Amino acid sequence: MGFRFSIRLQLMVLSLFLFTIPYLGYNYVWELEQYLRNGQEQTMIGTARAVATALHERPALFDRQSAYLQDVRPGTDLYAPPIPSPIRLDGELNDWQQVSELMSEYGSGEVIEYYNDYAGEPTSLSFKHMVGRYGQFLYAMFEVSDDVLLWRQPNSLSVETGDHLLVGMETPQGELARYVVAPYESGWVNAYKLADNTPTTRAVENALSIQGRWQETATGYNIELRFPLSMTTGGLAFSIVDVDDRASRLKQYALGTANTKELAELGTVITPSPEIERILAGLKYADSRVWVVDKHKRVLARAGDIQSATGIEVDEKETSSNAVWNWIESEWLLPLYYQILTQPPADFIDELDDAYALVGQDLGTALNGQPDSLWRLSPDNKAIVLSAAYPIFIEGNVMGAVIVEQTTNGIRTLRNRALEQLFHVILAVMTIGTLGLLLFATRISNRIRSLRDNTEAVIDDNGKIIGTLPVSSQRDEIGDLSRSFADVLSRLQQYNSYLENMASRLSHELRTPIAVVKSSLDMLTQVNDADQQSVFVERAQSGVNRLSTILNSMSEATRLEQAIEQEDLETFNIIKVIDGCVEGYQHAYAQRKWTFISTDNSLLINGSPELIAQLFDKIVSNAVDFSKDNDEIIVKLEKHDKSALLSVSNPGPLLPKGMKNQLTQSMVSVRKENDVQNAGHSPHLGLGLYIANIIATFHKGQLLLNDREDGTGVIVTVSLPL
Repeated sequence: MGFRFSIRLQLMVLSLFLFTIPYLGYNYVWELEQYLRNGQEQTMIGTARAVATALHERPALFDRQSAYLQDVRPGTDLYAPPIPSPIRLDGELNDWQQVSELMSEYGSGEVIEYYNDYAGEPTSLSFKHMVGRYGQFLYAMFEVSDDVLLWRQPNSLSVETGDHLLVGMETPQGELARYVVAPYESGWVNAYKLADNTPTTRAVENALSIQGRWQETATGYNIELRFPLSMTTGGLAFSIVDVDDRASRLKQYALGTANTKELAELGTVITPSPEIERILAGLKYADSRVWVVDKHKRVLARAGDIQSATGIEVDEKETSSNAVWNWIESEWLLPLYYQILTQPPADFIDELDDAYALVGQDLGTALNGQPDSLWRLSPDNKAIVLSAAYPIFIEGNVMGAVIVEQTTNGIRTLRNRALEQLFHVILAVMTIGTLGLLLFATRISNRIRSLRDNTEAVIDDNGKIIGTLPVSSQRDEIGDLSRSFADVLSRLQQYNSYLENMASRLSHELRTPIAVVKSSLDMLTQVNDADQQSVFVERAQSGVNRLSTILNSMSEATRLEQAIEQEDLETFNIIKVIDGCVEGYQHAYAQRKWTFISTDNSLLINGSPELIAQLFDKIVSNAVDFSKDNDEIIVKLEKHDKSALLSVSNPGPLLPKGMKNQLTQSMVSVRKENDVQNAGHSPHLGLGLYIANIIATFHKGQLLLNDREDGTGVIVTVSLPL
């Protein structure tokens, strides 16, 4: 047997979505933590501003001579000479010839980063590079030699599936902005801005301000770029990432001027300042570590201990008076929770404990005149350190910066306590919710199983209905299904009764002609007179004809269905067809009175005139059979909305109760001998209205039977779309 996916199991699977509740709650607490971190960040920037205020306009605290020293790194600190005319971005590099002596060459010694365990392998890429300035734009060129040029795949959203150029620059706000140029083919290119998350190379938006051309050459390719100088305050780096494997499309290494993931750094000689240390002496009690650096990022003074700078003081956790709950929480719940959560460390590695120079994006921004903050992990990944930097001004120039540091251990402790309480509530909700779903699924399964058993009980092994199905009083879908089953079984029982009666009806219809044929054949063997023999032969022939008529009637519906499939449709005037038929009936059934009423002269429908005439003939045949001599048969044809309504009304017996909707089914006949006028002339198997209904359905119409409103007869109505 195959796997049985029961309703209970399905609801149990659906209950797994309850696990989204702790996920959402976890994310909510993380959002709260982000708000707390933002608050801590703003507080630290304020602290750095207050310290910097005490150091503003005090030139004696700084060594002027060392403050203006420049430390230039060839190949990394780029020199952009003025260009006499704009560079034509055509990838040919002809416009760079007049300043080509300033080009720098980059090879295997300038590898910035290796990827995918490629370290130690020989490099196959090198390039010449320089930058230049014209007006308010900065131009850059790259003449690249590469043994394999791989374009970015046309159907790939990733910018890393081919050779690409990375650009990192320091924005006017002192922040790092990263861009990538990764074309599909030679031609005009624009850059994409990368996500702020430096470990990733994910494009987030177009950077149309960086534009140029990437042109394939015999030895590799040339790149020419242009972008506004206003995009950067001077920090700039380029690196080209080489991809050679066409199958894996994995990056090998980045070769360039500097690492595009970090701001450029300047190095100078350390010159501590005793005066600044005296100013910071009182800050060691401020629950922060404070640094003062000069323009070249040298440490001039510091105060405080980062190990105790938790940022927020958190009180001891209160315990419940319930000893059982305290035991469950400490022995079961908290160990489970802290499989996900992280406990703030009591101690961690401080890489800046003996630092004499600082680096960082926040410091670089502060030395450019703007306050900034930075989040970083300790080397052992145990603690998160937040630093905020604020510039120190002397005569309008930035001569140094104040850096204030704290850990997020206090916020993390608050977060953990909030998540502990949240998980307590979520665990209770999930437990109750799962049990509730299980009970609900059990109740539904039991009701469905009971419906199945009751249904099987009312049908015996031979398929005969032997009872009735209990009707459910529930007002839901299963109750509706139970009532539908009861109704279906009731109608099947009626139909089975009809089939049983049909067998006796066919037996009755066939018995008489068979008896006539048999008796006639028997008499033929007993008489020798030719005249008498001809009488018996004629009687036998009459019986055979009656049998043939019965068989033809039974197969008429099947032949009609096959003929309808091959019938060609046309647009015709139904009034003309019905009017012609009525004229024929006036002669064929002269003992009846015929009245034809039509409100229009022309009603065009799409269908078959012959089939419509056959439909009309079957309805009229019933009307004649159930009416008496001199009765009036009224035929009416009118337009109603977008349909043509054909009705035939005749006096006579009313429709049998409970059989109105079944009279259009195959071989259903409830006529009695005293109800019809020609009962003895020919057998009747109840196929007339069934054939008429088939034709009406083929024409996308509907056949309806109703009693007259005055109760004197029956009216048959056929609705056909115009």
